[in-house]
Amino acid sequence: ACFRLLCSLLIPALFLSGILCACLVVLLWGVRLWMRRRKNQLNASGNDGKRPLVVAFFHPYCNAGGGGERVLWCAIRTLQKKYRNVTCVVYTGDRDATGEEIVEGAFRRFNIKLTHPVKFVFLEKRYLVEASLYPHFTLLGQSLGSVFLGWEALLKCVPDIYIDSMGYAFTLPLFKYLGGCRVGCYVHYPTISTDMLSVVRNQNTRFNNAAFITNNPLLSKFKLVYYYFFAFLYGLVGSCSDVIMVNSSWTLNHILSLWRAGACTSVVYPPCDVQAFLDIPLEEEKSTTEYSIVSVSQFRPEKDHPLQIRAFAKLLKERSLRQQPSLKLILIGGCRNQQDEERVNNLKRLCEELGVSNNVEFRINIPFEELKRHLAEATIGLHTMWNEHFGIG
Repeated sequence: ACFRLLCSLLIPALFLSGILCACLVVLLWGVRLWMRRRKNQLNASGNDGKRPLVVAFFHPYCNAGGGGERVLWCAIRTLQKKYRNVTCVVYTGDRDATGEEIVEGAFRRFNIKLTHPVKFVFLEKRYLVEASLYPHFTLLGQSLGSVFLGWEALLKCVPDIYIDSMGYAFTLPLFKYLGGCRVGCYVHYPTISTDMLSVVRNQNTRFNNAAFITNNPLLSKFKLVYYYFFAFLYGLVGSCSDVIMVNSSWTLNHILSLWRAGACTSVVYPPCDVQAFLDIPLEEEKSTTEYSIVSVSQFRPEKDHPLQIRAFAKLLKERSLRQQPSLKLILIGGCRNQQDEERVNNLKRLCEELGVSNNVEFRINIPFEELKRHLAEATIGLHTMWNEHFGIG
């Protein structure tokens, strides 16, 4: 009787599951065919009758001034120089600037001049990848949010080749299986790493591992399970890539252990054109009344700017440094959004609390020439990120 009851429940359930799976496959295939037709409608042929190859970069914060943006613009410039029949598209959420202003900003900050126009697809739902929207389960929330943002991007432009250049790996299967695109990615820093798992396992306090979690063994165990689950998902979506590029051997080792796609993974070091700095004349040291310590990095939590300010404040308390010449800390970096701007305001308040406001300067989104001048005049360079992957400023 029990066996008959089990069969009467199991067989209809399996049958229903099979029907639902078949419907899902048909639906996904229908969406893919619709996307293919949409691509043909959106991407018109050129003057020679040939349709250009559309290469799209997913970079929601392309108007920021970090190393990731330098890689983006150098990649686009290289494609434009090497291939004639290529149209470069950038998916961006920087709706407060025009395409011309963004390109001009790339030249002003990085001294990178593009040879041909770039098509910008402006996205309205960038807030879905903002960390502030997810006070808890931030990694998972931002990753799922990137899928919805990626769907908006796919609806507006269906490319031939899709490149995630900002670390939103969860968009890769969307563009590959629904958009029918060849997909690739450039990984600056893994969204989750074995080092992050170790931090939670060892109950160490970090910017992404709050003290109330480290002080509670149960919460630490729960977060560790969550991290392992997320790492599994991250490995699945990342392995969808046709081509994987990483910026360093450190990133390579983490991506190989998580994505397990060694055959299509290679190290492509970021562009570090130092010629502009080599052209700076080396002059003999002259007597000066002030020395500068310069830090170059975006105002993000992992860069640990508070540590720089606290260390600098401690330095100023040393008796020998009260004499001339004086010291100045110059924090140079880019602000991507309101969160970064609030972070800068908090740093300024920290300077006031420590009594070093007169000795600390903030330089936000400065032009390349001003950056070059500060580096030329600097005595010391300072960087405090734990596990810095490359750091090209």
